[in-house]
Amino acid sequence: MNFKISNIFKGDKVIWMVFFFLCMVSIVEVFSASSQQTYRSQNYIGPIVFHAGTIIAGFAVALVMPLIPCRYFKLMIVPLLFLSALLLIVVLVGGETINGANRSLNIIGLSFQPSELAKGTVVLATAQVLAVMQREDRADLKAFKYIMFYTVGICILIGLENLSTAMLLFFVVALMMIIGRVPWRQLFRLFALCASLGVAVLTFVMVAGHQEEPAMESKAKTEKVEAPRKKNFADKILHRADTWKGRILSFNKPDVAPKDFDIQGKDAQVAHANIAIATSNIIGIGPGKSVERDYLPQAYSDFIFAIIIEELGLFGAIGVIFLYTVLLYRGIRIANRCENYFPAFLVMGLTLLLVVQAIANMAVAVGLGPVTGQPLPLVSKGGSSTIINCAYIGVILSVSRTAKIKKDKNVDKKCNENSAMTK
Repeated sequence: MNFKISNIFKGDKVIWMVFFFLCMVSIVEVFSASSQQTYRSQNYIGPIVFHAGTIIAGFAVALVMPLIPCRYFKLMIVPLLFLSALLLIVVLVGGETINGANRSLNIIGLSFQPSELAKGTVVLATAQVLAVMQREDRADLKAFKYIMFYTVGICILIGLENLSTAMLLFFVVALMMIIGRVPWRQLFRLFALCASLGVAVLTFVMVAGHQEEPAMESKAKTEKVEAPRKKNFADKILHRADTWKGRILSFNKPDVAPKDFDIQGKDAQVAHANIAIATSNIIGIGPGKSVERDYLPQAYSDFIFAIIIEELGLFGAIGVIFLYTVLLYRGIRIANRCENYFPAFLVMGLTLLLVVQAIANMAVAVGLGPVTGQPLPLVSKGGSSTIINCAYIGVILSVSRTAKIKKDKNVDKKCNENSAMTK
């Protein structure tokens, strides 16, 4: 019995290699960056075993997904849209609070983020709408209205608790519409409306948001401490304005000397990320030898790229960026080879979803953007997000394996000429 590795790893082999290397980076760096968590729990092997198990489960999902022909994904669009909307509403009303926001549901002891499912669902639905409504020179004018109908609704539900994820998803959908040849006049109106809404939201955040002020010791001793009042519905919806305002002010403040950073308070993440990067040099201090992992909040998630730079240096950072660049290149190549519109748009949407989120995470880690809370796809520690991202990779692999490939006219012409000569 002849065994071939291609019988197991179906689909584009380059994407499989990128996926494998990202998983290896994830296991090594999350194990290193989780030292603070393991110290607090006094369980030194549990966190990495859980993360490795999550990676293995995601890897299994990526193995199974290519077995599903890409045309069957169309059947999941309507059920997934309703399920995503329902779960997002449930998480707003009674979700588990993590880092001051209701973003996850506790299902049988496991944390699940509905926003991760909703992102892929919106991309899937957008790919179908763009594919069905393609005309000779552009997409039908109604395509824009259909896409905005569900995208705006899902983004609002996500944005109430996770604005950066909603903005990222909307940006990816906008890129898909550009690729899908939606008329520019509709897109320009959308961009103008987004700019106006952005100014309005920014104004609201700066006016309605409150900055946390350190309590005076004397004030704490003399004044009576009031019991926290019960939050009403408006408080639950708008409480994130304080966080957004703090992040904007922290990013826009003028340069300060390192000694002036509040490394124990609101500046802790940015300060320790900067320290990690500044002490990395070119080759880094070595895997597992990070110093800032013990002081950097969310070192294994939002700021894992800073730990990668600290331990693996400039070469490690370039290597991770190279992997995401190859993923983008292969996604574009697979899309260009597809004969039908749906698989092409689906591959581009999911690839952009992963790569744009990676760019956002890395930009925050190196100080090029405000703190957003976006993890590094396929690298940061996560439960449902890791498995769903692996499912996205599996869908891309499914398209690369099962989608109809465009026929090369030049090759067909040469084949016809050769067959004529032989006759």
